Amino acid sequence: MLKQVYRLMIELTNGKWTSVILQRFARSRISRFVVPSFAKIYEINQDEMEKTLHEYPTLHDLFIRTLKKEVRIVDKNNDSVVSPVDAVIEDVGSINQTSEMVVKGKSYSIQEMLGNQETATRYLNGTYMVLYLSPSHYHRIHSPITGTIVKQWTLGSKSYPVNKMGLKYGVRTLAKNYRMITEVNTASGHIAIVKVGAMFVNSIEKTHKGMTLQKGEEMAYFSFGSTIVLLFEKGIFQLDPSIHTPKDIRIGEKIGVMVKENGGA
Repeated sequence: MLKQVYRLMIELTNGKWTSVILQRFARSRISRFVVPSFAKIYEINQDEMEKTLHEYPTLHDLFIRTLKKEVRIVDKNNDSVVSPVDAVIEDVGSINQTSEMVVKGKSYSIQEMLGNQETATRYLNGTYMVLYLSPSHYHRIHSPITGTIVKQWTLGSKSYPVNKMGLKYGVRTLAKNYRMITEVNTASGHIAIVKVGAMFVNSIEKTHKGMTLQKGEEMAYFSFGSTIVLLFEKGIFQLDPSIHTPKDIRIGEKIGVMVKENGGA
């Protein structure tokens, strides 16, 4: 019963005022009393956390917790692409010639997602990957590759659930929800890292400064469970054979390789 209450509050809430109330509660000192039960219900691995449960003054602080450095190992191969988050890989596929990707049987417009036709054209016939973070996951976002930031921008205002039910029954959630987009140029080509908000409060906080990214470097964090969409230009990314959907993945684990200009990985 308690788990159902948490799911109702955190995963399914999408109204303006209920989301604002939840955000205020999560940031309030009184929320510290639910930290132990939240950690228990969502089976959070406390051995990985930098702090003990009683050191988190609010539920929000638990959401955005940091981990011990040794518990996530980033793949060192120069060509590898790694998961930017602890998440479930919900879908992987091709972006078609009309700038659409099909996730859970629904079509999403890359042009609408990115808000720019010229930028979207870059990813035609490329690859997309959708990674979903539940409330139980570590909420910080790390760079999947090494490269130079071309531009960063935000779009959208309101956010609806992006869990399985939200993807299946929502209205273009990945393309219309509040989202923060980072486009990165690598030695092989461009990749877009789309951070999609999951609730009306749209709490995505950028932590990275500067215009260069190192693979595994922290970029931002979500205050609540949400979704990352990775977009790759045509012909620059090869999916690792071990990847299937759905698949649990951790930050730093290899999801594929970037393909060099000569066509070899």
